[in-house]
Amino acid sequence: MDTESFLSSSYTLIRAAAAVPPSTRAPTLPNPSTLSQARTTLPATPAAVEAALQQGRGRDATLAHLVSDIAPALAGHNRSARYFGFVTGSTLPVAEAADNLVSAFDSNVQVHLPDQYIATEVEDAALRLLARLLELEPEPEPDSGVGDGDRWQGRTFTTGATASNILGLACGREAVVSARLSRTEGRKDGQEGSGQGDAGVGELGILEACAAAGIREIQVLTSMGHSSLSKAASVVGLGRRAVKELPRSATEPWALDLDAVERELRRDGVASIIALSAGEVNTGRFATCGVADMRRLRRMADAHKAWIHVDGAFGIFARALPDTAEFAGLRETTAGLELADSITVDGHKLLNVPYDNGIFFTRQSSTLHAVFQNPNAAYLSPSGGTATIPSPLNVGLENSRRFRALPAYAVLLSEGRPGIAEMLARMVRLARGVALAVLGPELIDDYELLPSRGERDGDGEGEDSDGDSVVQNTHIIVLFRARDAGLNEVLTKKIQASGEWYVGGTKWEGRPACRVAVASWRVHVDEDLAFVTRSLATIAKEWREGVR
Repeated sequence: MDTESFLSSSYTLIRAAAAVPPSTRAPTLPNPSTLSQARTTLPATPAAVEAALQQGRGRDATLAHLVSDIAPALAGHNRSARYFGFVTGSTLPVAEAADNLVSAFDSNVQVHLPDQYIATEVEDAALRLLARLLELEPEPEPDSGVGDGDRWQGRTFTTGATASNILGLACGREAVVSARLSRTEGRKDGQEGSGQGDAGVGELGILEACAAAGIREIQVLTSMGHSSLSKAASVVGLGRRAVKELPRSATEPWALDLDAVERELRRDGVASIIALSAGEVNTGRFATCGVADMRRLRRMADAHKAWIHVDGAFGIFARALPDTAEFAGLRETTAGLELADSITVDGHKLLNVPYDNGIFFTRQSSTLHAVFQNPNAAYLSPSGGTATIPSPLNVGLENSRRFRALPAYAVLLSEGRPGIAEMLARMVRLARGVALAVLGPELIDDYELLPSRGERDGDGEGEDSDGDSVVQNTHIIVLFRARDAGLNEVLTKKIQASGEWYVGGTKWEGRPACRVAVASWRVHVDEDLAFVTRSLATIAKEWREGVR
């Protein structure tokens, strides 16, 4: 079989393996026997590894192994509307098609070479489209097509939110240190520096730069920051201990205490990065309450030379919901995030493009260059004169990377603002429906919606049963637990073992909890809500009847 025939037949076989026929439901997880069978086909011992390498199977036999043995043992999050674990998006069909094109051409998007290929220009277009979708860039003036400028000149694709958070803290570290260095400090030749790059952490290293700037500590101020924030702090040399939690209260630990932030910013010899969760991973709630909070943070940051980074992996997409009364609360809560210095976005979550896909925005491209520039590598320089688009290798972690912008570009063009807004609206409606169902008469005696804001009285009423509040505060995540302690210990596993739907397990206030994160374009609100409600009711009923 020639190469083209093999590839054509392989695509057919792959689609047959991944297809979800109409009126059917794909399992969320493979069953244990399928996993066991798949494991027996892997070269798992030293002898088997050597035997596999001694003589290749050939491409036809290998493809058959992949489709028949490996594919059935993969998780079903891309094929099922009811995979509610982590925040795992599915892949829109047009994004899958674009990703196949990426593999077929195998472009390495590293250097901006406009005379040779268009990949970097496509990436820049995708980033501009996304910035406008998220209302980070202003609406163009009527009839002119002209806005008030390019607010986010530093922009790039990454592997995901973790990498974007690393970029955010790296840029923040660079900026807060450089802001404290004079223009002549850090240059051994006595010449003036730029204040960024010439005399910053990227050039001098964190120890020398901080010593020259009179900085004894760099801290990251947050409230229930994602675990990747601590990882990022470690990677960029700040250390995990630099991450300081400043919750507004015990009942709202996700909300940032702005008064505490102000006190921290006043500490002598300490530089600060303010890291905002939008939204928090267990509850989906936001660190700030809207534009007033963000304006206050902006004033404080400017006064104390601090940096504001927003981890908006999934929560930032609340800004792209329909501009209607139904979603007004979420849109108001996320207002003002555009005042930050840098923003993390995940494409492989709510945008529903394939893994791995993250995005990073910051105000100035020069900040990224100060950290990530490849020096003394003429062969990596752009050709054709002055480049208006920076080479990706100089504004990010990777020197070589996949053309991961293309699926995002395809989704943004295919769906447009209305299509994406409606997809996001379905996710929110299902999440809100699940939250209200937990508070409803069928489930309220067996399950508790979290975070709890009050105890139920004798009539089953209380702060936590305020449906209006639930609707306003729920984005795409619902947190709940079983009231029976025994059931609560096994609830997540019972749901996962069914293979019909999937939730994530977590802990809230030291006790197990279930977390539903709705992130798939495949969602059918009424049908999926009825299923979840019925399933939870059945689990509770069987537990009461002694079925274990």
